[in-house]
Amino acid sequence: MKLSKRLTQIEQLVAPGYTHIWDCCCDHGHLGAALLARHSDAQVHFVDIVPSLITELESRLQQHYADLAERWTTHCLDVALLPLEQYSGRQLVIIAGVGGDLIKQFVSIIQQTHIGLTLDFLLCPVHHQFALRQTLIELNLSLKDEALIEENHRFYEIMLVSSESDPGRPISPVGETIWQANSNEQRDVIQRYLQTTLEHYQRMQQGDTADVSHIIEAYRSVID
Repeated sequence: MKLSKRLTQIEQLVAPGYTHIWDCCCDHGHLGAALLARHSDAQVHFVDIVPSLITELESRLQQHYADLAERWTTHCLDVALLPLEQYSGRQLVIIAGVGGDLIKQFVSIIQQTHIGLTLDFLLCPVHHQFALRQTLIELNLSLKDEALIEENHRFYEIMLVSSESDPGRPISPVGETIWQANSNEQRDVIQRYLQTTLEHYQRMQQGDTADVSHIIEAYRSVID
């Protein structure tokens, strides 16, 4: 199964060396299957809270990856309840395809539940990116890598962050390297994403539902 552009970018940000990789909200398991094929030293955990999806996925994995059965496990549970303490070695928790508010809850609970456990998180929210970044900063996580892509007329920020004391650099409230273009195509994506984001928060400000002037200024600083 060929991965979508978004899942391909997520997959490319997974570096070698993880002992356990958790593909959360895994849906049909396409990302986890790609990671299973590429990371021969990792145990891949497929996690979703929908029983029918996990049942169908387990059947498909048994059909296509029976020879790797010792390297994959399925879990039908809430992401906040990952049994991370039962496993040793470097662990990566991937959460994609859900909103930033939900990812905030998941990461916060996981961090509070597993104090002292070093974890990496690879996150791709469908919205509420600014609020998610604020929470990651409050949790004292640090940035390892980030990317910006466009797929099917939607923009996605992808963030690889860590609870390690000094693995990378501080997390920016609006991102840093996502605004650096290495091609004309990427420069166009960046400009349209920035414009779309600014217009979104400007509409919120005009609607008097919340004071988001600090968010508008933060994104305007990208232009400067």
